[in-house]
Amino acid sequence: MVQWRLMLEAEIVKTLAEMLPDLDLLLEMEPEELGALLLFVIREATTRNSMSMASLTNILSSIATSDVSGNSAIPMEKRDRVFQAITEAWMWLEAQGLLIPAPDTNGQNGWRKLSRRAVKIENSTDFSRYSASRYLRRELLHPRMASLVWAAFLRGEYDVAVFQSMKAVEVAVREAAGLAESELGLSLMRKAFNPEHGKLADRTAQGSEKDALSNLFAGAIGCYKNTHSHRYVMVTDPASAAEVVMMANQLLRIVDERRSALSENQAE
Repeated sequence: MVQWRLMLEAEIVKTLAEMLPDLDLLLEMEPEELGALLLFVIREATTRNSMSMASLTNILSSIATSDVSGNSAIPMEKRDRVFQAITEAWMWLEAQGLLIPAPDTNGQNGWRKLSRRAVKIENSTDFSRYSASRYLRRELLHPRMASLVWAAFLRGEYDVAVFQSMKAVEVAVREAAGLAESELGLSLMRKAFNPEHGKLADRTAQGSEKDALSNLFAGAIGCYKNTHSHRYVMVTDPASAAEVVMMANQLLRIVDERRSALSENQAE
């Protein structure tokens, strides 16, 4: 059993060397980048050898005997940094719940296995989607857009996620202000938050604050909803998309507050 495990770790190192022959490149990679590569290497090696476990200690031991080209020992001046890079990547995988302790005493002795989530990550596309999902927490999303926007975000359709989040704002404002279905975009925002007679304007706020709220909603819709309505706009950065979605999320919270205040005023 021990011999098979040692052979498995050696194969993981060999496969890693084949996929990443440049040692300096390995040292430049961020933990999540090297972690993604290490995840696929572990997955391939354990599947091919019908083994479900891997050990960081054994991997580092195997690395110590050969460099990434498999020909000679890693230069001493780089060995500590290589060990640290691999260890950081491994710990990142554990922190993300992608590597978990193996059952029984194996886990206590440092052996790890792929989690159920990790098993579902079959290729780089799946990993990219998983990584991108970390930018957006579903539990924080407003119920009006949570399911639709979250699904689009996980599929990597960031432009759709941005559009749908702002569309949710538009619909919420129209309903809360009691305006006609024909009211759209900037015009809708200006009417709903008109400082003088807009139903969603804050009557207790100062004039400049009322203007600011109107500008906030009109600007957001004009920049992120109207643009996507009229032409194709490619959004490829998940971090940027998540920021816009969370902006829409905050706008929906404000609409809820204004709707609640409007109901209380009408009740009086």
